[in-house]
Amino acid sequence: MMQVLPTHKIAGTDIEVSPLGFGTVKLGRDQGVKYPEHFTIPDDREMLELLKLAQGFGINLLDTAPAYGNSEERLGQLFAKDHSLRQQWVICSKVGEEFDDGESWFDFTEQYIRKSVERSLKRLNSDVIELMLVHSSGDDVNIIEQTGCLEVLAALKKEGKIRASGMSTKTVEGGILALKQSDIAMVTYNLNEQGEKPVLDYAQENDKGILVKKAFASGHVCLSGQNSVLESLKLVFSHTAVSSAIVGTINPTHLRQNVEMFLQSCKI
Repeated sequence: MMQVLPTHKIAGTDIEVSPLGFGTVKLGRDQGVKYPEHFTIPDDREMLELLKLAQGFGINLLDTAPAYGNSEERLGQLFAKDHSLRQQWVICSKVGEEFDDGESWFDFTEQYIRKSVERSLKRLNSDVIELMLVHSSGDDVNIIEQTGCLEVLAALKKEGKIRASGMSTKTVEGGILALKQSDIAMVTYNLNEQGEKPVLDYAQENDKGILVKKAFASGHVCLSGQNSVLESLKLVFSHTAVSSAIVGTINPTHLRQNVEMFLQSCKI
């Protein structure tokens, strides 16, 4: 039997997550994605089996967003059928980006953010969402400074709608500014892209949380073989600021291999 992944607290919070998170883009959206290979969105049975498999490996973090097609709704339908299933997951969702008719659009106003959070709570059949991040369009600093989006999330945290807040950023300046004003930054960090490492360094120095997106470069690094997965995980978790890396595979074999590679990386 394979060893189960451990959990640990995201720095500066009391929320415990597994080092690998389960990304759900492929559960709800197959348009406008950057993966190297075509995929078919899993049906309900396949989705439930994937989630149970991930849980069996000790994965407890689910990453979703309104921009991920109907991912939130599909997860919520499962939670409605099995309320105990919801309690087994830490959910990370987002505000700011919507995806309709093959195109993304953005809204960072207070009215939209509040409406989006309430909608996500309803979709996910939840009273609270553990992690809520601003889904940046790339103009991180202006979004933070001109819209007050992080202050809105801080207020929702005080209201008990969310437990921790932050931003999925695309720039070093934005990532550090987000950490100064919130709990968590989600950044890109992989074998091909390491430009946001200063954000990780800042988080480490200031007891802030880091989640890593695109740890496998949206699947492109995996084309180089299994060793590239191992090397990717070694790189990501060589930085102690990283709490979890989001893995978006819907292939059960790849999911098992990712867990095995993580466990192997811990022994090297």
